[in-house]
Amino acid sequence: MPPRSDEPRRDPPGARRGSARGGSGAQPGEPGLGGISEARAYTPRGRTVRESAEQRRTPRSSRSGDPFRPALQVLDGGREVPVRTTRRSAPAAGAKTVRTVPARTGRDDEPPPRRRTTPAAGRRTGRPATRRPLRKKPRPPKLADSRLRLRLGTLLVLALFATIGIRLVVLQVVDAPAYAGGGREDRLRIVYLPAARGAIYDRDGAPLAHSVEARYVYADPTLVKDREKTAEILSPLLGVPRSELVKRMAPRKRDGDVSQFEYLARGVRIEKAKQIEKLELRGIFTDRDERREVPGGDLAANLIGFTSQDMAGLEGLEARYDELLRGETGKRVFEVGQGDLNAPIPGGYSRTTEARPGSSLELTIDRDLQFQAQRYLSERMAEVRGSTGAAIVIDIRTGEVLAQASHPTYNAATPFPSKPTDREDAATSFVVDPGSVHKAITFGAALQEGVIKPDTAFPVANTIVKGDTPFSDTHRANGRPMSLPGMMAYSSNVGTIRIADALGKDRLYDYQQRFGLGKPTGVGMPGEASGRLLPPAEWSGSSYGSVPIGHSVDATPLQMAAVYATIANNGTYVQPRLVRATIGPDGKRTPAPDPVTRPVLSPENAAALRHILEAVTTVPDATGLRARIPGYRVAGKTGTGWRLVNGRKVSGEVASFIGMAPADNPRYVVAVFAHTPGGGGGDISAPVFKDLMGYTLRHNKVPPSSGTKAPNFTVYPR
Repeated sequence: MPPRSDEPRRDPPGARRGSARGGSGAQPGEPGLGGISEARAYTPRGRTVRESAEQRRTPRSSRSGDPFRPALQVLDGGREVPVRTTRRSAPAAGAKTVRTVPARTGRDDEPPPRRRTTPAAGRRTGRPATRRPLRKKPRPPKLADSRLRLRLGTLLVLALFATIGIRLVVLQVVDAPAYAGGGREDRLRIVYLPAARGAIYDRDGAPLAHSVEARYVYADPTLVKDREKTAEILSPLLGVPRSELVKRMAPRKRDGDVSQFEYLARGVRIEKAKQIEKLELRGIFTDRDERREVPGGDLAANLIGFTSQDMAGLEGLEARYDELLRGETGKRVFEVGQGDLNAPIPGGYSRTTEARPGSSLELTIDRDLQFQAQRYLSERMAEVRGSTGAAIVIDIRTGEVLAQASHPTYNAATPFPSKPTDREDAATSFVVDPGSVHKAITFGAALQEGVIKPDTAFPVANTIVKGDTPFSDTHRANGRPMSLPGMMAYSSNVGTIRIADALGKDRLYDYQQRFGLGKPTGVGMPGEASGRLLPPAEWSGSSYGSVPIGHSVDATPLQMAAVYATIANNGTYVQPRLVRATIGPDGKRTPAPDPVTRPVLSPENAAALRHILEAVTTVPDATGLRARIPGYRVAGKTGTGWRLVNGRKVSGEVASFIGMAPADNPRYVVAVFAHTPGGGGGDISAPVFKDLMGYTLRHNKVPPSSGTKAPNFTVYPR
């Protein structure tokens, strides 16, 4: 509150009135300015600035040199406010003095700062003013402490670095293989190393089909700028029409992405590829490839078959033994850089699995004999306007097929212009009613079962009826007794049917199976037909007449050739085979498994049957006289049957002749079948047999039958 007006202002002795700035004292007429100025000059502890300075210089002077400290009061807003004294000063008894705060430095018109003080309680004379305890300045929050902040920040930074360090350890030690592998996958490139396909050789090691190194030419359509001009340049080098090349180089999408690889040609010769590389055509490239070469062209083409451009077997032995021939493709996996550094990384991941070349096949085929078989067959088929034909040569002791020719044929080096029927192997796919060549089975079974003997003879009528079907002979016996060689020489249907009646259908069916009919021979050709036999339970009345003479029987030329090879081999069946051995990539030769063999006839009965069959080429007016070979005894049989397609008879006739030579010590069997508009086996097929068997005997240096003479046969014994 403001000082009372009735109390005179007292100044301590020696005190100077004046401003805190050190100027002159207050002027008359300004009673309050000096007090306010002095009040402003006091520090918060109640001392003037000057006194504070003096106290610092002389610490002990404040105790006796400041008589006003016990009762300092500060004017605040016109009120008397007791000022807190220091602990060291003692209040003077009964003193009521007010020490004004000198005016603070600054503007004189600036109002003094307002201080919130507690008004002094009622003053008591002789008692010092009540001293209020000092307020402690509240301590700042801990976060405001710089040292605490520094410590906390340090801990956070250390925690952060520890977390990063732990994470780095996890990434580089624990997860390193996974991340490294994941990144490596993006850098890996795979180059496949093609395995050389195995070759196919004849029995003497001459290549029938083999692979040679070549190149393929491809285009990146995204880089080719002028397709028309590029195609015009490449067409004569690749042998591909210009329009086709333009089409192949056209931009296109594959699997949703723009194609950057399109084949232009496969199996290009290396010299041609080098010419193309020198042209440096934009977007045209070459790379290593393989080409299948067939030196003989159409030689054994129906047997060998062919491959695709990717060296996969598609037909023939190439398809049947594809897994063995193709080998195992290798590959090289390595890391490459990105962008302009798209090259193998030195020291990077690299693993190479070497390609394993395929094994080779050594066939039983004799290349020279195969050539002659195809030549004789094709020439004869052209003469008789035949559609389908087959010629087979078998070594009777081993079952090896020395030649297996088909008509028509094709060039296995360029197979695609040919028709599928041209590529069939007639020996294993040509299903026929064999006709009279089947009569050897009926005679052999009857001899083995004792139904007939080599010297058996009985009357033979001109016709016999079975069911509602009559069966007649072309050489009429008119009921006279006929010998077994005579029945075979004149191909008597009636005599054969009567022998079958005595044998019975069950035993005949059994011997058909023993001779190998009704199932594939397993020679090695894919898709070999099995033929079909008529079970006895399915025989009709006419079957008793048709089956014994080779009708109502489905068989292939190879099956029938195996029947005669059994007769020639003293009655032992030997499974025909085309593969003689396999040759591994290391050159090791592994012989093929031994063929299946089984006895069918006794050697005596087989010899008796051969004697009977020799009448076909020796008896005057016999059906097989055109099969005779000068200097050699020949045993065989003619036949006339039908061709069956899907179980139905096809117009025309199938003429056949199957024989063996030398008849006194057989070495080979030759079978010839020809589907022609008409004609018997003696006229159509016997001449081919003669030429092919004659060449086979001479080629293998088989001596003529000079030691023995052909027997004299009696057709009609008395």
